[in-house]
Amino acid sequence: MNSKAAPECSVRKGGSHWTISFSAMASPCEILIRCRRRSEAEHVASLAAAETRRIERKLSRYRDDNIIHAINAGTGAAVEVDDELARLLTYADQCYRLSGGLFDITSGVLRRAWKFDGSTASPDRDLIESLLGRVGWEKVEWDGRRLRLQPGMEIDLGGLGKEYAADRAADLAFRASGAPLMANFGGDIRALSADPDSPPWVVGIEDPLREGTAVGRIDLSNGGVATSGDARRFCLVEGVRLGHILNPRTGWPVADAPRSVTVLGDYCVEAGFLATLAMLHGRAAEDFLAGEKVPYHCIR
Repeated sequence: MNSKAAPECSVRKGGSHWTISFSAMASPCEILIRCRRRSEAEHVASLAAAETRRIERKLSRYRDDNIIHAINAGTGAAVEVDDELARLLTYADQCYRLSGGLFDITSGVLRRAWKFDGSTASPDRDLIESLLGRVGWEKVEWDGRRLRLQPGMEIDLGGLGKEYAADRAADLAFRASGAPLMANFGGDIRALSADPDSPPWVVGIEDPLREGTAVGRIDLSNGGVATSGDARRFCLVEGVRLGHILNPRTGWPVADAPRSVTVLGDYCVEAGFLATLAMLHGRAAEDFLAGEKVPYHCIR
């Protein structure tokens, strides 16, 4: 049934909860919420959809009318950012340092050398080498308010944006309703509940080898879940399947990475960072996650 909550947004009743559905960030977005009345669910739908699309407009690298475009087109000029983007950039800076440079929001330019559509790829090594000269957060000037890129460099918050949107939408919906809920934005998940009697949401862990088949489950009441893997975005190089996670030091997809890594954290952005960083560790992914002492599920 179409909801009056927001354009292209639906609200439907299913069992003990309402399901809110809309599309954003090139992903299906859902919020499951255990509230009593349709009007409450429709109000949450309006808030969550509007906030998610606001974040998409602001952070998308595909637009030419937002702050990300202004930064990337700055040709070396410093750009002052607002509080929200300052927090995200400071978090990205922390991720870069904690990862030893493996998590780098300037590495998005490397995608120009790759197409992860499942086809056979013949990467242009000269192009990759030239793009590497435009990668490296250590080359960026960031003082917590103003950002200056070297000419030709770009930032790409795609590795944080959807997770951040899931956290923001869930937080906003929970503050508005107080009801137990779970936001699922294309597999990036955040759940919130203050009711100890409300049953946990069941999250399935998809088998990357058999789409639609679960190989495990997570019972989630509060916290975030994120998955990184090569189930849908990959290429073949000399018969070897390579996922879409690129090493910013080499410009190449990570060798010997798991097929899928699912991580639990307090927030979706935290889980997403750890899942991506685990993939970047390649054959040492499980050792990295064990060292971080976080719940995870890794599929080889």
